Amino acid sequence: MNLAHAGGDQDAPHSTMFAYTEAVRAGANALEMDLRLTADGVLIVQHDDTVDGTTQMSGAVADLTLAQIQALDNAYWFSPTCWPCRDLAETDYVYRGVRTGEVAPPPGYSPDDFRVITFAEVATRFPDLPLDIEIKGSFPDALPTARQLAAELDSLGRTDSVVVVSFDDDVLDAFHEMAPDVAVSPGLARLTTWFLDGTPLEPYFRVLQLPPFQGDLAIVTPEIIARAHADDQVIWVWADAAGEQENQTFYQEMLELGADGFIAGRPAAMTAAIAAVGSGTP
Repeated sequence: MNLAHAGGDQDAPHSTMFAYTEAVRAGANALEMDLRLTADGVLIVQHDDTVDGTTQMSGAVADLTLAQIQALDNAYWFSPTCWPCRDLAETDYVYRGVRTGEVAPPPGYSPDDFRVITFAEVATRFPDLPLDIEIKGSFPDALPTARQLAAELDSLGRTDSVVVVSFDDDVLDAFHEMAPDVAVSPGLARLTTWFLDGTPLEPYFRVLQLPPFQGDLAIVTPEIIARAHADDQVIWVWADAAGEQENQTFYQEMLELGADGFIAGRPAAMTAAIAAVGSGTP
């Protein structure tokens, strides 16, 4: 699985429709995203609890309406040379101003492709692609997000084409009760006890999402992969925040160990890694 992390956030502005569209064109066959609720209760594709990280403004997502958030430039801090550096030359922020009409959009795109998008927008734009969805926040504050997600998956007919995850197992348990037919991945506490103690996971956990390392400890190893596969589980790997693992060589290393997918910040590089492993290229 070539899962585009936030649409491929190393290659394109984080969580924009432009990024998701470019990722699909680059070969991504699944899309990863984070979800939060706006002040007026709309489910949006948004990683941070503030808009500071990607836009020209400051403020908590929970305090802003959808209209206020969508007016912002969600590509403001994106640079293909260093994401998300704040001290580059103005010209290094290559899509800055597209959303606000100061810069012409790339061919085939519009200013709306560089705004914060709703979950419904991306779910309907790519109806045939699986979605890997993280509920952001912790218990109990994230329960309204979980409740809204369960409702929208049902209304959009996407209950059988997504995997839902949260770092907080309490949030995940609550969501599973709301939407028992939707696939879920275990949170941090469950994965830790499974990894360290071999504590069995509930049978409905079919996808395990793991980092390659935790400090100096290797997490994704042939032994761990074999254990998961023996229980009919698949492993998707996610990269460190520094971006140092976001390259074809590292993706290929994980696939050669037996990982079933990578949540990639560079989908085109992941496409190349999959092709190389399939052809036996060293």
